[in-house]
Amino acid sequence: MNCIILGAGLSSLSLAYFLQDNKKADKIIILEKEDKTGGLCRTFTKEGIEYDVGPHIIFSKDEEILDFMNGILGDNIEKHRRSNKIIHKRALVQYPFENDLSKLDDFDKEYCVNSFINNPYENYEAQNMLQFFLKTFGEGITNLYLRPYNEKIWKFDPVFMDTQMVDRIPKPPKEDILKSAKGHTVDGYLHQLYFTYPKHGGTEALIKAISSKLNNKIEIHTNAEVLSIEKKSDKFFINTSKGEFSGDKIISSIPLNLLSKIYKHTPKEILEASKQLKYNSIAICILNVKKDYAKDNYAFMCADKNVIFHRVSKLDFMGGNYTKENSTTYMAEITYRKNDLNDLASDDELISKVVRGLKTIGFIDKDNDVNFSDIRRFEYAYVIYDLNHRKNTDIIKNYFDKEGIYPNGRFGTFEYLNMDKIIRQSKTLAKSLSLN
Repeated sequence: MNCIILGAGLSSLSLAYFLQDNKKADKIIILEKEDKTGGLCRTFTKEGIEYDVGPHIIFSKDEEILDFMNGILGDNIEKHRRSNKIIHKRALVQYPFENDLSKLDDFDKEYCVNSFINNPYENYEAQNMLQFFLKTFGEGITNLYLRPYNEKIWKFDPVFMDTQMVDRIPKPPKEDILKSAKGHTVDGYLHQLYFTYPKHGGTEALIKAISSKLNNKIEIHTNAEVLSIEKKSDKFFINTSKGEFSGDKIISSIPLNLLSKIYKHTPKEILEASKQLKYNSIAICILNVKKDYAKDNYAFMCADKNVIFHRVSKLDFMGGNYTKENSTTYMAEITYRKNDLNDLASDDELISKVVRGLKTIGFIDKDNDVNFSDIRRFEYAYVIYDLNHRKNTDIIKNYFDKEGIYPNGRFGTFEYLNMDKIIRQSKTLAKSLSLN
């Protein structure tokens, strides 16, 4: 039996890894439209500096998957203690915001504490993301950080987003909020406190490590964009820019909305649901600068609407292979949607706004502090959990399940999955996939 996997990112390569020992899988063909594998786990190089599509790190509550990721990288891993900050009025507040309220000025601190203790929203059932924030944290923490930051990263009003992204966030005890305001900073999200990262090669080192373990059952075809898929009897025929391929099973990691378009005879209601799926694109901008104002910290979240990026990371934090002598390298992330102002801006305009943002937060003093820069854009970056997300994705995935096409990965399933969840999903799918 031949299996066809659409896309060659982390989900597809890990699926192939777990599927390759299945004796019923005679051949596994992977089709990738780009000229190399990796998807959002690719790593790029500028002036000797390696950087990813955002600050990927290796951590998980899932010990089995964590051991898999670290184990397959072998000696090419290094352990780090996370040090993430929120930039609020140039103050560095430890992440998460509610655990370090003492860093705020007196007015903001009192606003956060008072509105948490005297919260008129806490007994309501949250119907959307904003309501969840107000119910869980009160107006102060919501209005000073959570609401503006989420508006910035999603480019979508939290009133029109559901609670799937946030409903697992626990409500902090009143005692912890009071301690936080008095200067007793608490480490939040302990499973993320320590993480590993490749000593060299960036996140793509994980892709290469998995690829090196694939056996000769697996064929990978790059520059093979899928143009159409047709099912005839119980066999699939995939027309690509490299010719036609056929297989008995299809696993798709390409975006669910695109799959609906290229699959022949997709019903109208499925096409309509796929048009409603929402996502963000991202621009990754790195800037090598003369001075280091970030010190021993890694990522900085910024809710300030006058700053274009929602997060900036210090690549030097990852070790000697990610640094350049007598300088510091930052990576800024800018989300956008098709035809918004960030999308329509040129690369030079975006870089100029990032430079302006670095001056605003105090990470550079003047424009000529920048030694060099680089920018790359990626269309599919973040799934948006709008109010209709669950309904639309369930309709589409149920249809393709019945057709014998199995979605996998972040955009294959249109779910916000981190690397560990993607690998777990692949392993589970490899076990459950019927190859009769």
